[in-house]
Amino acid sequence: MAKKSRKFKTEVQQLLDLVIHSLYSKKEIFLRELISNASDAIDRVQFEALTDKKLLGKDEAWKIKVTADKEARTLTISDNGIGMTAAEVEANIGTIANSGTRRFLEELQKNKKTANAEFIGQFGVGFYASFMVADKVTVVTKRAGSDEPAVLWTSTGTGTYTLEESERTERGTDVTLHLREGMDTFLEEHEVRRVVSEYSDYISFPVVMDITRTTTGENEGDEEVTTTEEETLNSMKAIWKKAATEVSEEEYNEFYKHVSHDYTDPLKVLHYRAEGTTEFQALLYLPSQAPMDLFWPDAKRGLHLYVKNVFINDDCEDLLPAYLRFLKGVVDSSDLPLNVSREVLQDDAVIRRIRKNLVTRVLKELADLKERTPEKYQPFYEQFGTVIKEGVHQDFENYDKLVELLMFASSKSEDGKPTSLKDYVARMPEEQKEIYFLTAASLAQATHSPHLEALKDKDYEVLFFVDPIDEWVTQRLTEYDGKKLKAIDRGDIDIHSDEEKEAKEEALKSDAETYKGVIEFIQKHLDEEIKEVKLSTRLTDSSCCLVADEMGMNANMERIMKAMNQEMPPVKRVLELNPTHPVMPKLLAMVEADAASETLGDYADLLYSQALLTEGSPIKDTAHFAQLVSKLMVG
Repeated sequence: MAKKSRKFKTEVQQLLDLVIHSLYSKKEIFLRELISNASDAIDRVQFEALTDKKLLGKDEAWKIKVTADKEARTLTISDNGIGMTAAEVEANIGTIANSGTRRFLEELQKNKKTANAEFIGQFGVGFYASFMVADKVTVVTKRAGSDEPAVLWTSTGTGTYTLEESERTERGTDVTLHLREGMDTFLEEHEVRRVVSEYSDYISFPVVMDITRTTTGENEGDEEVTTTEEETLNSMKAIWKKAATEVSEEEYNEFYKHVSHDYTDPLKVLHYRAEGTTEFQALLYLPSQAPMDLFWPDAKRGLHLYVKNVFINDDCEDLLPAYLRFLKGVVDSSDLPLNVSREVLQDDAVIRRIRKNLVTRVLKELADLKERTPEKYQPFYEQFGTVIKEGVHQDFENYDKLVELLMFASSKSEDGKPTSLKDYVARMPEEQKEIYFLTAASLAQATHSPHLEALKDKDYEVLFFVDPIDEWVTQRLTEYDGKKLKAIDRGDIDIHSDEEKEAKEEALKSDAETYKGVIEFIQKHLDEEIKEVKLSTRLTDSSCCLVADEMGMNANMERIMKAMNQEMPPVKRVLELNPTHPVMPKLLAMVEADAASETLGDYADLLYSQALLTEGSPIKDTAHFAQLVSKLMVG
């Protein structure tokens, strides 16, 4: 293969520019990323060798070697893993195969002044961290089992790279960094030891380095003896194999960053061994903040799966349901076959038992976190509550447990602080029979909704469902603790005692007769927009509001469906008028004076527009609305 020059893809060059020219707090992260890549390469060849022994060749002494050349000022990380062909080098280094790359770059650009270098590992581009410390990087690699020649990749990170054949004959990869000025500290043994010990001690393959020692004989006059021996720098003991008492908080945190590529410490660690009909070891982490790709459909998900200490894959989605996809960690089973495939995993009874155990344990830990340390659970729920809500629809077996984890803001919340259904029920007045809720696009919109007025007068608390997924949650969550959930913007609400109800019915009957002409006029004028006009029992201060039928689509659901580009017929709601509002006598006088008055139609339009605004819906003719308001102000 003749030497070829290529340009980086635009996204890669943007990434390199950010990495090279931004200031990061921990440049040593590059070594962790390269060692991690080398470990993955060995994992890969081991796994593929389960079905193709020829990939192993003669050399089965797995290791990752760090070589420091002080004269040449180079640092080389070598492995005897799977290696790459020329096409794979171009695919893996020349481009970033991730549809979320642009969003990632935007986020990195936004946070470049404060970002930690570990952040880049989150998107599988840790190799590029090399250019933080090197002004030239070469990669020599040979693919296991391939007849293609080895390839040499070279780049200075300035927009181009070259590809040419190499003389390497053994499988594996050498990454050589030509260090920038001021980076020579990474050539020192003590610094390499420190970084490996801090970030890569748990790597399951030996990370080795040639160490030169000079000693003198025991007797005076003996000559100095210089020896060079290969020493292992890491313990190689998988962290999940250790007892919890043997692992420090720092070790847990570093391993979390390794498996998650997050740059913050986890919120909680779940480290345990399951015994019985199915035996496995698990090390799981609850993150403290949501990753940017939590809701990306193409994001990599799942736990790292090992079988008898052999790596199988790092995205085993079958171990957890989708609503727990934020969990990171490792599961090591001794009951699965080593040659297990993705297709087999989906139907394997052992995987199903492990999954059930993990879900039970995680939900219990979340329940404990909520009850014992609510100050930690609340910020966690703010990050991951939306995902947990997915489980209410998906996981019928654990429905009751998931419902207990839910939290919502309410009309009695302080600064929007959420409350649980359990605590809401505990605060309910004895005469309150239902759990009231209101769905809205935002907390501010819910807080100022006219639908709350009558319930506030009764001192009844209303839950605010302001997350878009809450509309689907209410379809499954219809009852709690024997009490039905009732939407206050749908149908009629029954919040009065028998005596109060009788008095209000009498008053409403009288008001309906009094304002019959007003109701008939507005109904006729707005017939194309609304289903019905009637007097309200839920309003005490506002003049009007729109209400959906008991089983109809409310304004919030309509907005969500439109945002999803869902075709649907026009939705008509009921316009409720407050018979005690001062505008009603004025409307009555206008109807009695001239039922064909243009001003009366303007008032009807204003009332309808006002109702749309308070429910958060757009006004169809904003120019007309502005004219009417101006006309009213000067009239």
